[in-house]
Amino acid sequence: MSTASLKDLRRIESLRKQLHDHDYRYYVMAEPSISDEEYDSLIRELQVLEDRYPDTRTPDSPTQRVGGQPTKTFPTVTHDPPMLSLSNSYSEKDILDFDRRVQSLLGEETPLYAAELKLDGVAVALQYRDGKLFRGATRGDGTSGDDITSNLKTIRSLPLVLHAPPSHLRTIEVRGEVLMLRKDFAALNEQRAAAGEKIFINPRNATAGTLKLQDPRIVAQRRMMLYVYALHAPGATLSSHSENLRLMQSIGLPVSEHVRRCPSIEDAIEFWKHWEQRRDSLPYEIDGVVVKVDAIAHQQRLGAIAKSPRWAIAFKFASRKAETILTEIDLQVGRTGTVTPVAHLQPVFVGGTTVSRATLHNIDYITELDLRVGDSVVVEKGGDVIPKVTAIVREKRPVSARPFRMPARCPVCGSPIGRPAGESNYYCENTECPAQVQGRIEHFAHRGAMDIEGLGTANVEQLVGLGLLKNVADLYSLTHQRARLVGLERWGEKSTQNLLDAIERSKTQPLHRFLFALGIRHVGAGVARILASRFPSMAALQNATSEELQQVGTIGPRIAESIQLFFRERHNRDIVRRLADAGVGLSAGPAPGTLSGKTFVLTGTLAHHTREEATRLIEAKGGTVASNVSKATAYVIVGENAGSKLEKARRMGIPTLTENEFLTMIR
Repeated sequence: MSTASLKDLRRIESLRKQLHDHDYRYYVMAEPSISDEEYDSLIRELQVLEDRYPDTRTPDSPTQRVGGQPTKTFPTVTHDPPMLSLSNSYSEKDILDFDRRVQSLLGEETPLYAAELKLDGVAVALQYRDGKLFRGATRGDGTSGDDITSNLKTIRSLPLVLHAPPSHLRTIEVRGEVLMLRKDFAALNEQRAAAGEKIFINPRNATAGTLKLQDPRIVAQRRMMLYVYALHAPGATLSSHSENLRLMQSIGLPVSEHVRRCPSIEDAIEFWKHWEQRRDSLPYEIDGVVVKVDAIAHQQRLGAIAKSPRWAIAFKFASRKAETILTEIDLQVGRTGTVTPVAHLQPVFVGGTTVSRATLHNIDYITELDLRVGDSVVVEKGGDVIPKVTAIVREKRPVSARPFRMPARCPVCGSPIGRPAGESNYYCENTECPAQVQGRIEHFAHRGAMDIEGLGTANVEQLVGLGLLKNVADLYSLTHQRARLVGLERWGEKSTQNLLDAIERSKTQPLHRFLFALGIRHVGAGVARILASRFPSMAALQNATSEELQQVGTIGPRIAESIQLFFRERHNRDIVRRLADAGVGLSAGPAPGTLSGKTFVLTGTLAHHTREEATRLIEAKGGTVASNVSKATAYVIVGENAGSKLEKARRMGIPTLTENEFLTMIR
């Protein structure tokens, strides 16, 4: 193992300091000073140096946010002081009563209050020792929780090193809330639904489930945020809660900007009213306002009762639930064929809008609730989250209420729908289903599939809307529509010819890209390559039995069933036949070349090629690209910011290549 030179050591420390400073500017000050690309470039440079000199890698390095190795258990952490829960209030009377109790206990001293948003996330405690993150834990029962430090390190807004803390704040414990932004929650659920996995009910549920995962690498793939709201500094004299918030922000901890110091309880009530009306303007969920006595000396005099402090209270917003009648259940077909039941409701006012439809997720959700048409149901709505039915009022069930039965055919195209074994969703397998056409064409034309340049979302939407495209096979008939294309808005001679040329070039794509482009559920790019290596033609794959499919490496019952369901659908077989007649999908792969028989794995960021471009280079020379390192791997091509694949290759003794070495090889 080589030893880092003084120059490299200085560069490593410089990079870490720069990255910590940029995190502070981005997450705390909200004043980023460099672009995301420049930030990523610094991260990659640091990763390369740490890979070259592993002894220099430290737990607080910015490169350690990608997630470490899985853990089998979470050690237990004792909270000192305990993490108390807050008493809840739902009316102005409750808050006025709280103020009277505080004033009574403090006597002649008049309290000031601090009001802040009650974030709807997961409470955590973070310990910093000598300015560096030492440990992070869940609230648990308030007395003890789980040590989830590895998972918390993946949160980019959580500083691993404090920003120039004064001496009395170098060893501290802070409490805060981990949450998921609404847009990130929606994206996560969309990914899970597409993969046939159970979706999360709300952002808090998704955050809690993510933080308890045993594999930090999966946690790192889900975007979460942190905001801190409490400071404990042993031996230090702290004056007020509002001052503590400013102190925490000054040392690099993310603090919510929505805090108000209130001279009277009436000001706190006004703050609550303000945010009850504007809660949907925030990018995350809140469920109320927390009102705290501001002075720390007053907090200490007031103390706590049972598990709640006397000096703070949660002022909750009015419920965003309402009761109404379920009048009907129909089905909605998504762009990937997922068939989702939707509730039709007697219109009811919930969360600032009138709701008449709500998602029911899947048939298991309906069964779990024992939901029947005619039931009185509870509808819940939160911000940008789609309204959902969360419960039934069983005592109000009428005799005429009827159970829902999933129909056998798609409500849009009439094709059979099916539920693969082990999945929650039903699917329409007809790729010509009008509900699916646009999404499937976009996927077919994607750069990683048939690579048809000029078929972005706007153009596909236009061509589908005009009836020029009803399925992917229609792409290869557009040459007969040339005159009409030229006359379209935003088109012309050059744009039309470029598109037709790109469509013609796509005919030479190898079989595995064609398989991936068809959008068969569970058949990603890697599975498509494996199938193409075993079945040399589309006809061979179409006629394969489930047993024959499962004899191929990594192909299990779930993928085999999905493939057979796809080809069992008449519309899909017709499309594949039309594509074959047009000369598409006839090539099993590239002719044998200099890399024939060799399997490559790519890791890190290459300087001169994207992964897709490098993959095409390898395939053009007869090689194959795999996603994981195994005994079958001939070489691992290593770019900047390489991860666990590089370490695994080293352990297994598999040769590695830089990008330049790889380019020399293929030349």
